[in-house]
Amino acid sequence: MSMLFSRDDFGDAFRWGVSTAAYQVEGAHDADGKGPSIWDDFVKRRRKIRNGDHGNQACNHYHRYTEDLALIYNLHIPNYRFSISWSRLLPQGIGAVNYKGVNFYNHLIDFCLELGIEPWITLYHWDLPLALQKKGGWTNRDIIHWFSYYVDCCIKHFGDRVKYWMVLNEPMVFTGAGHFLGVHAPGKRGLSSFLSAAHHAALCQAEGGRVIRSLRSDCKIGTTFSYSHIEPYRHYAEKDNVAAARADALLNRMFLEPLLGMGYPTQTLKVLERIERFMYPHDEKKLAFEMDFIGLQNYTRELATYAPLVPFAKAKLVNARKRNVAYTQMGWEVYPPAIYEALKRVDAYAGVKEIIITENGAAFQDVPDQGVVDDPKRVRFLQDHIAQVLLARREGVKVNGYFVWTLLDNFEWAEGYYPKFGLVHVDFATQRRVVKNSGYWYRDFLGNAPVSAQGDDPGMIRSY
Repeated sequence: MSMLFSRDDFGDAFRWGVSTAAYQVEGAHDADGKGPSIWDDFVKRRRKIRNGDHGNQACNHYHRYTEDLALIYNLHIPNYRFSISWSRLLPQGIGAVNYKGVNFYNHLIDFCLELGIEPWITLYHWDLPLALQKKGGWTNRDIIHWFSYYVDCCIKHFGDRVKYWMVLNEPMVFTGAGHFLGVHAPGKRGLSSFLSAAHHAALCQAEGGRVIRSLRSDCKIGTTFSYSHIEPYRHYAEKDNVAAARADALLNRMFLEPLLGMGYPTQTLKVLERIERFMYPHDEKKLAFEMDFIGLQNYTRELATYAPLVPFAKAKLVNARKRNVAYTQMGWEVYPPAIYEALKRVDAYAGVKEIIITENGAAFQDVPDQGVVDDPKRVRFLQDHIAQVLLARREGVKVNGYFVWTLLDNFEWAEGYYPKFGLVHVDFATQRRVVKNSGYWYRDFLGNAPVSAQGDDPGMIRSY
């Protein structure tokens, strides 16, 4: 059974967009007074990035933003989410402002508005100034002051034209991958590094919101969370059910619940009690802030199993490649109902006022052929996930926006340029852009062309 729907089914107030991040697209890593970030440093380390790739040039969005915004305009995409490079604005992290960096973002914002595209800004998308990392970065409690200074600078320069602000992008990822596993910048490892960085990031996501609200009462404030729907690998096995709950507490609940005034989920994951070593009096209250919206970023579901040798969580995720299911270039299972389940879970929290899907998309191996990039798997992925968002919305979930990740094939962190997430193909040797068929599909959908996806049972998925 198929489900026929169109943009009209979401209503006129629903926001449709596309997302990028500064380090992944801008390039110009040392141009016009920009200071180095932790990613500028991390990519120099041997064997940290696939194929030795780096973001020094990336998509050269810094010099080609007018071309890229024209693409967004021609694809009828009304909202553009991007991030500000902290070290482009403040090369030392605090102190002197780099006005050439300010001018770049002013031009970017102004051209968005000229084209009728609403800018949505993410304040922190993982590129901490290296000067601050040398002082301890996220593990130094002074980051709360540094970050507040940066937020203040952004709002004073851009808040008169930008209505929508997101404080942090996926704090669980940048603290977990960057401070526990060491696979992302700054490459730190260990529980103490992770817990201190995580607590300070959680404080900053609330404090950043307070700074914005103190300066501009007319701004809409949010923050974004990675959220994978997590199930037990074997539903009949009690230990797998417990493992799934622990994984969910760590990956999905750890930053959301403190923001909502619920504290860290220590009852489910006891190791998180050790975060108290980094807490000062009244911190639990300071962790909370009433966001106008929550940015939800979903790509897949994960199956967790009991793993007694895994420290702390006693759980591990079962690789999609080993489960005989469809998966993307990232090795993530293609499972559209995951976004429906994530929306239902987050909407159930009393303190969540509105949800925006700030990232959803898929990486597949796209091959240009005579100026055409045919990517039917991505088209199906988008169709089926948007259909699941509509199902949740029809059931009363407060989801009011959907942003595709991402506009351009770009630098995908430790995976370099291998994964192709973009609606637009980029030849990185020539910087030539080619709109993929998925980009044209999104354009037509936003123009209200009807779409056929799977039926209204959230358990049903297409064959990939």
